[in-house]
Amino acid sequence: MVTVRVPAKVNVQLGVGGVRPDGYHDLANVFFAVALGDEVTATPGDGVTLTCTGPDADAVPLDDTNLAARAARLLAAHHGLPAPGVHLHIAKAIPVAGGMAGGSADGAAALLACDALWGLDTPLDTLLELAAELGSDVPFALLGGVALGRGRGEILEALPVSGTFHWVFAVADGGLSTPAVFRECDRLREESGTGATIEDVPTPDADPELLAALADGDPVALAAALSNDLQAAAVSLRPSLADTLHAGTEAGALAALVSGSGPTCAFLAKDADAAAHIAAALRASDTCRTAHATHGPVPGAQVVSAPRP
Repeated sequence: MVTVRVPAKVNVQLGVGGVRPDGYHDLANVFFAVALGDEVTATPGDGVTLTCTGPDADAVPLDDTNLAARAARLLAAHHGLPAPGVHLHIAKAIPVAGGMAGGSADGAAALLACDALWGLDTPLDTLLELAAELGSDVPFALLGGVALGRGRGEILEALPVSGTFHWVFAVADGGLSTPAVFRECDRLREESGTGATIEDVPTPDADPELLAALADGDPVALAAALSNDLQAAAVSLRPSLADTLHAGTEAGALAALVSGSGPTCAFLAKDADAAAHIAAALRASDTCRTAHATHGPVPGAQVVSAPRP
């Protein structure tokens, strides 16, 4: 048995360029790993099978559409294993379809867990390449910490960061489709008259003030620099998110934003006590299903239990 713990992420900056001919968007995506996370446990099995427990477990696919299953098959194929045998159990804590890369995190955790279970010792650079084949957010779940993602988000550059930042995440009822949010972003840009293609929207870059705030460990400066180009689209598709954002701000958050493509909302707090207060206020506000106080940055996917040699 091998168990891997893997963090959720929040995008402290999500700059979205125009839609490319291939349908993707160039991003300036500053990922930030937080202590809220899933655990994936790999045990020997016949074929690739999945089970899942935790909040929203019934919304997690248990077939080959799940990134954890795809990760196991991809790793086996890379090493020429003829018949991968593994059972993967996902203990969910990251919201499902919530803009915190929970599915991507499970894919990264499955790569690492299967690699350890099968004794493959795959180099990290190779695991990152395989992760990028699975999806744009999967490599960061392996890396953790804070990183700038370029391209579709899969080309990563680790960023310097000082201290600990405290966050609250408000979980909405139901999820949002990431492709649908990107399409709505394009629609809103067309509707506003700016256009939505790469000829209309410049390629985004990381905000120097945000990078400085991270390096300095300054939550007030970070709050002033947080941004998400997908937020308007997420709120357009789910107008109730505006009430959630307002409730967290009223409770004392330094800043509020939609996490990634949503619908989870993220709130930056002054310290741990403030985060606990904001989480309690959000749970009492009737604007979200629940709220979690947590912190970061934290490392990426890590083996937390494995057989002794």
